[in-house]
Amino acid sequence: MGKQKLSSKGVQNSGCTKATLWWFYLVAACIKVLLFPSYSSTDFEVHRNWLAVTHSLPLSQWYFDETSPWTLDYPPFFAHFEHFLSMFAHLIDPKIVHLQEGLNYSANTVVYFQRGTVILSDLCLLYGVYRLTRNLDSRKQKLIWLSAIWSPMLFIVDHVHFQYNGFLIGILLISLSYLEEGRDLLGGFFFAVLLCLKHLFAVAAPVYFVYLLRHYCRGGIGRGFTRLLIMGGMVAAVFAAAFGPFFHLGQIQQVIRRLFPFGRGLCHAYWAPNFWVFYIMSDKGLAFILRRLGFNVQTPTATFTAGLVGDSSPFSVLPQVTPLVTFMMVLLALSPCLLKAWKDPKPQMISRWVAYAYTCGFLFGWHVHEKASLHFVIPLAIVAVQTLEDAKHYFLLSIVSCYSLFPLLFEAQEYPIKILLLLLHSILMWSGFSAQFPDGAETARAPTGHHTEKKVDQRKSNGGFVIGWIERMYLIGLVIVEIWGQFLHPLLLGDKLAFAPLMLISIYCALGIMYSWIWQLTFIVKSP
Repeated sequence: MGKQKLSSKGVQNSGCTKATLWWFYLVAACIKVLLFPSYSSTDFEVHRNWLAVTHSLPLSQWYFDETSPWTLDYPPFFAHFEHFLSMFAHLIDPKIVHLQEGLNYSANTVVYFQRGTVILSDLCLLYGVYRLTRNLDSRKQKLIWLSAIWSPMLFIVDHVHFQYNGFLIGILLISLSYLEEGRDLLGGFFFAVLLCLKHLFAVAAPVYFVYLLRHYCRGGIGRGFTRLLIMGGMVAAVFAAAFGPFFHLGQIQQVIRRLFPFGRGLCHAYWAPNFWVFYIMSDKGLAFILRRLGFNVQTPTATFTAGLVGDSSPFSVLPQVTPLVTFMMVLLALSPCLLKAWKDPKPQMISRWVAYAYTCGFLFGWHVHEKASLHFVIPLAIVAVQTLEDAKHYFLLSIVSCYSLFPLLFEAQEYPIKILLLLLHSILMWSGFSAQFPDGAETARAPTGHHTEKKVDQRKSNGGFVIGWIERMYLIGLVIVEIWGQFLHPLLLGDKLAFAPLMLISIYCALGIMYSWIWQLTFIVKSP
């Protein structure tokens, strides 16, 4: 009888948790609907064209079509996802999926349909968050839901600028949830699916490989080799399902060329706030000094300060950077994490390791988009509730990363929206972390990898959730950067040095991202 009562209570609590989670999703969906009339980026036409390509052409022509400059450059599973959506788009407005007449088609039917599909695809994020938090206490659950489902970065990138990051990150979180439960085969399966949806998530592949090799394929030579074959066979089957038809058609080289267009250059049009910002500025500073000293320093044709996509060798003084150099730097930065995963593959550390991998890719990768910061900010929201220091780190990182996306929404009508989203996020996070750590008490997760809570340490600090003075000064500087770029620069300089405010945002936010990377690296190295 006692067990029956306990079971009924558990079911009731689970139902209450799910109802609350749905409430979070529906509130977010209502806000997203209100954002329908907002600014529409070129990504609307990118994805509309992909709907048209996959609907109007046979599979053999998907990766060859050049009707639009926005050619298909995502892996096959995402192309099939677009094809699935295109069947509904055709019913709503046939012109959406017309290859020629649909070019730059921007009727409300297009905007509303595509924004609606992003909201629906966020159900994948909802499920991923649920799986990762279902065994946590209520307060920690809600904090993570606030951070992930109400992420201001997802509002800005997916629901105004327009992309499908919530859907993709949801699959990543599902994969991580299975790994934390010790169900490695399913975790590896969902990560393989993710790579066949968006290949840029492959930055974490070395972490997955080392972790699964050591955690799943352990247990002696015979058992380990058998498991290696099972895992390898499963991953090969997923990739065969995605890329097999193109191998059969003899088109795999064309698909690879589309997926990895290295000719686009080291940096994206708006510099992502990463290590290469400092490298570029150092090169330009040295070139300026050398010219003043009388040296003949050539200015490259592709200039970053014009805000354009540069070519692969834009430097005047410093050594040129190639894709291979960036690959080696990412791998070098990842090495401490890989060593930890090899030495002691702990399930409860996998989310932290994967987030660190995406931070390394963002800082040192080739042609990094500023939107890629979502890949590590959302997973870090999952671990932010573990300790007071994690909470402080996430609080700063989430604000800096969100602010770095502000240039994506450059029209005046969106300015109040992005400011309010960031302010609301900051207030909610501060309130939530203050409630979670009222007296600065640290809690850590039991080393089971199953989200079971256990009080490991109770250390007190004065004042509860209070960030350090360096972090406070940095956030004040963020406000100064915004005031200068938004108000003082236009007032004092007008149209002169038009790219300077963007450059300043990139440089200043890059300092914050570098701080986060160093913090994560230090934590991983010092962790037992």
